[in-house]
Amino acid sequence: MKDPDGPLSDKVIDLDLAGDNIVNTLRNAGCDVIEGNSQLERLWKRRMKSKSEGRKKKAITIKCDVTVVGSGTGGGVVAGVLAKAGYKVLVLEKGKYFTKNELSLLEGPSLDQMYEGGGLLATDDLGVVLLAGSTVGGGSRVNWSASIRTPEHVIREWSEKLKLTQFTTRQYTEAMDIVCRRMGVQEEIRSEGFMNKVLRKGCQELGYPVNNIPRNAGSDHFCGWCCFGCKDGQKQGTNETWLVDAVSSNAVILSGCKAIGVVQEEKRNDGKWKKKAVGVVFQAGNVSQNIYVESKVTVVACGALFSPSLLRKSGLKNPNIGKNLHLHPVQMAWGYFPESEWPEGKSYEGGIMTSMSPIFDPSGYGTIIQTPSLHPGLFSVLMPWISALDMKERMSRFARTAHIFALARDKGSGTVNLPGNLTYSLNAYDENNLKKGIEKVLRIMIAAGAEEVGTHHCSGERLKPKTSSPHKVENFIKRASSKSLRDLSTPLCSAHQMGSCRMGIDKGHSVVNPRGETWEVEGLFVADASVLPTALGVNPMVTVQSVAYCIANFILEALRSREDN
Repeated sequence: MKDPDGPLSDKVIDLDLAGDNIVNTLRNAGCDVIEGNSQLERLWKRRMKSKSEGRKKKAITIKCDVTVVGSGTGGGVVAGVLAKAGYKVLVLEKGKYFTKNELSLLEGPSLDQMYEGGGLLATDDLGVVLLAGSTVGGGSRVNWSASIRTPEHVIREWSEKLKLTQFTTRQYTEAMDIVCRRMGVQEEIRSEGFMNKVLRKGCQELGYPVNNIPRNAGSDHFCGWCCFGCKDGQKQGTNETWLVDAVSSNAVILSGCKAIGVVQEEKRNDGKWKKKAVGVVFQAGNVSQNIYVESKVTVVACGALFSPSLLRKSGLKNPNIGKNLHLHPVQMAWGYFPESEWPEGKSYEGGIMTSMSPIFDPSGYGTIIQTPSLHPGLFSVLMPWISALDMKERMSRFARTAHIFALARDKGSGTVNLPGNLTYSLNAYDENNLKKGIEKVLRIMIAAGAEEVGTHHCSGERLKPKTSSPHKVENFIKRASSKSLRDLSTPLCSAHQMGSCRMGIDKGHSVVNPRGETWEVEGLFVADASVLPTALGVNPMVTVQSVAYCIANFILEALRSREDN
């Protein structure tokens, strides 16, 4: 029988609640804890050049085989695979775990509790608004269920152009099969929600291709709140799958932990000094001192926005760290459908995304058209401000306003500078693709029967196509879709961040090697969306899990090889 609170309800240890009793809390959770002199503490203080002062409390060191920093789409997979293989795994997560009964499904509290920056992250120039999960399960807990395999043209590019040949092997194909099977991925739809009906009908009327989106939820999953956690547990994020595998094999998950750095030692080998990861230092709750984790292997899986910062704070110098950040920039348009007209339902009901339309580009860097999850708060943020009366009218029509977006596989890139500080510039190629995409989105809305359509441009211009001449409609579409996207006049959004610690075949152009191990530090792996070599062009969950699954197996090989020697 399923636990009504969720399979991790009594398995995640919240160190914010431990207080001064943290050692007993850790031991009761099954951790091997040592108090007193710590080699890791000495190594970390030497790295930070801090003086050894009189210590009021004994150092706390946890011993395990593998430390995984981050419990999301990548970290959850690594933890599950390595724990099932018999290794003692410790997962550190800075976010909180929420049982099903603790999920409020209210937009304000959920954004504040389960997203980075309370859902209000943005690039340094405010040009792109970003959504990124920060909870046990990471992005997989709050994403929109889309579970799309790595596109063939992307696999060819990574293998042939970038020489990452593992992507064309049977092992990678099997990895995708395994993660899709573990998540229960399927693409049947028993009942489609309001916005996806609009997208599908508009595409069919215009002859545009439209496909079902594979999802890690059942065909009857009619939930518009999965962006705030899945209260019925149907969506199979890592909190319902890989992390469950991990704790079932005696892994320990600690929430409320902020990793400070990866501890390293230097050893001379063949006449050269080589750095090796020996653990992690973190802070938790109200505990004043640092806590150390001694492990054979360390896996950083903090996501593309935060893994670069942890590597830098740990002393890594690779100039590629933080660069090549891709955001899958999104531009939206809207269409209003009066209550008395087709389709039935409300904008926030039903599967968040069940249909999509690809726009082919011979370069492989085109756009896809999908539907978002927009609840009243984010809806009001994105809608242009014209006047109080105008906003009142827009908000009164919220439930019957469909949104559809164009998402670009971006050639342009940005940089993660510090935690929460990133730069990104939309390049001309990507801007042009988004303009083509939004033109099609407007046509889709009109073909589906919208009474009124518009974009998020600050001018607030809109059109009633049913009472306008074909000439006026065409002029509006051309004008609305040709406006600049690089002058902050139209908000751009991102729910996918990737590439900031990218994988490659040489350290001059990448941060990790094809096995996911950093070029600089032995035993230090990165396993999240940051290692993707380029932008992906589709929702990245399956790809990130598949890459993480392969990296986990490389780690297994390394651990077993070390045991044999």
